[in-house]
Amino acid sequence: MRIDKFLNTVNIVKRRSISEDMCKSKVVFINGTAVKPAKEVKVGDIIEIKYLDKTIKYEVLKIPQTKTIPKSAKSEYVKEIS
Repeated sequence: MRIDKFLNTVNIVKRRSISEDMCKSKVVFINGTAVKPAKEVKVGDIIEIKYLDKTIKYEVLKIPQTKTIPKSAKSEYVKEIS
């Protein structure tokens, strides 16, 4: 699954266009490398998002098979790392 679609599907970002812009602005990293919106996400990858005031890291636990998942199921797909 593409990184821009993944961020939207697992409810990290509200809209796919926002996650696409974040990738183009080089604030989204997978395993320490800045990525483009079309980069594929795999189980075990570390996604790092650098906001202006903080950096949040997520570990990919599972790839969603559907277009949307309930917000309550977010913990099944990603784990926030300190």
